[in-house]
Amino acid sequence: LIFLGAYSLTKRFTSLAHFWLGISLAFAPVAAWIAVRGMVEMETPVLLGLGVLFWVAGFDILYACQDAEFDKKVGLHSIPATLGVRGALRLAAFCHAVAFAFLLGVGFVCPDLGWVYRVTMLGVGTLLAYQHWLVRPDDLTRVNQAFFHVNAVISVAVLGAVLVEIALRRA
Repeated sequence: LIFLGAYSLTKRFTSLAHFWLGISLAFAPVAAWIAVRGMVEMETPVLLGLGVLFWVAGFDILYACQDAEFDKKVGLHSIPATLGVRGALRLAAFCHAVAFAFLLGVGFVCPDLGWVYRVTMLGVGTLLAYQHWLVRPDDLTRVNQAFFHVNAVISVAVLGAVLVEIALRRA
């Protein structure tokens, strides 16, 4: 929690604040796994944590594009302020591609996940690409739609896929 709490200060000294937030949230699946199962079979939580890190960093960079000029003006650090909106959007897209790879990888290393999870990940990949279609360097008017709506669908889809996989294993 201390690490997460420090996120709000990071824009004062590094443009990598978006990754700080991603790391903060990546701790959750890893810590939960360790609390429940111990330090065994760590491939699944580590891949999931890395997927979360890059997913969160990517969408935080997208969202921060709205504040690029403000950040520059007041001396705050952010990737959009450093790279410009166009460069930030490219980095966000790269982060989401990496996140997709890690999240897809979870479906191959976790023995409890099968075809439902993998098919859902194809949908997640499509939604991540859709976010980047919505937000353009010269038109940030749909950032909130990409940030709030699309990410909500992604979250629910991943949870739903895991719950369906659990139900199928018990049936």
